[in-house]
Amino acid sequence: MTSSPAVADATRRGPVIAWSLWDWGSAAFNAVIVTFVFSVYLTDAVGDDLAGPISASSWLGWSVGAASLVIAVLAPVMGQRSDASGHRKRSLALLTLSVVVVTALMFLVEERHSHLWLGLVLIAVGTVLFELAQVPYFAMLRQVSTPATVGRVSGLGWAFGYLGGIVLLIIVYVGLIVGDGGVLGVSTDNGLNIRWVAVVAALWFLAFSIPVLLAVPELPADASPVPSVGFLESYRVLFADIRAMWRDDRHTLQFLIASALFRDGLAGVFTFGAVIAVSVYGFTDDTVIPFGIAANVAAAGGAIAAGRLDDRLGPRRVIIVSLLSMLVAGLILLFVQGMVGFWVFGLVLCLFVGPAQSASRTYLVRLTPPGKEGQHFGLYAMTGRAASFLAPTLFGLFAFVFGDDRWGIVGIMLVLLVGLLALLRVPPLTRDRALDAKDGLDG
Repeated sequence: MTSSPAVADATRRGPVIAWSLWDWGSAAFNAVIVTFVFSVYLTDAVGDDLAGPISASSWLGWSVGAASLVIAVLAPVMGQRSDASGHRKRSLALLTLSVVVVTALMFLVEERHSHLWLGLVLIAVGTVLFELAQVPYFAMLRQVSTPATVGRVSGLGWAFGYLGGIVLLIIVYVGLIVGDGGVLGVSTDNGLNIRWVAVVAALWFLAFSIPVLLAVPELPADASPVPSVGFLESYRVLFADIRAMWRDDRHTLQFLIASALFRDGLAGVFTFGAVIAVSVYGFTDDTVIPFGIAANVAAAGGAIAAGRLDDRLGPRRVIIVSLLSMLVAGLILLFVQGMVGFWVFGLVLCLFVGPAQSASRTYLVRLTPPGKEGQHFGLYAMTGRAASFLAPTLFGLFAFVFGDDRWGIVGIMLVLLVGLLALLRVPPLTRDRALDAKDGLDG
């Protein structure tokens, strides 16, 4: 049996690095636009003192919520169609370029109330396009790895994402933000320096997305068992496949549900980590930045180290150990005081976030029959978005009921615990589906 170029290249280091660089570049949207810089600019500057009873932060939350709904509806079908057409790489290229264009257009969002709506639309559209781009990107993991190396390759990609975000944040913070327009002295009038941050983020993502498009071959259309049909017909195929999965492959659906739960808890650790550090443990706006950098480095290091354990012991064990370790660290954080305690046990939490995220991705790859990666990762995105309200809601609920942000930790840990219990109900995966398919062809 002759291997296709896409499979043969899985044994080479070049395609692995090229694939991981997309993660490095994508941090421009995740870290700079959504988390730390542009979203803050929208709520604290563009929408500051917005007229009316609804704050800019509320409008931002609703915009992202609307984007989540669109992602849940589109992601499975978009992934399925990229499988069926054999245009997985083309889908990644078009969606990535779309994110780059939307990010660059954020330069037009000036510091005035009338521009808030443009900013919200661009954030929402960019979020949809970015999540859709991740579907073919995640699906390509099998093209740049083998069943023996998929764990370490996935871990490397996650690590690149964490580290890329740190590097770009430092660049834009020093060059364009700190002081009065950064060391470059860019004018802060009308938010010009922040608007240039958006342009830099767009160029960063564009530059680091090119290698994967050059180094990883397109997957042949005949490599997928998914039929090529029209867009609306794709939903019929999707629902038929879900019914068949429920009947014949319930383990995959169980994992999708369990991972949606604990992935929301993992996201909650980073979403509310800085909030808790400042409001509970005595950090300031200046001292929390070094912790944020250290937290990302810890998550990156954990992802790389756990990748080898993933290949040796399986992703299920990596996820279980990671979640248990985070639950212990979270419990201890409830009772420690001061910055030193948070530095120690907060970093322990972050150390295990990367392994759990990376192993979750490899678990689904190992569960997925070859040629259906796009559809399954579309379902992965859909279920993740469906559960994305849990950690924020429970964090706020516990903090409100007990009158202290410290107790919000309980809300996040509860989501992680429920996800862990759901995962324990998923039977262990004994063999990578790619090996089953290969044995079937060889036989």
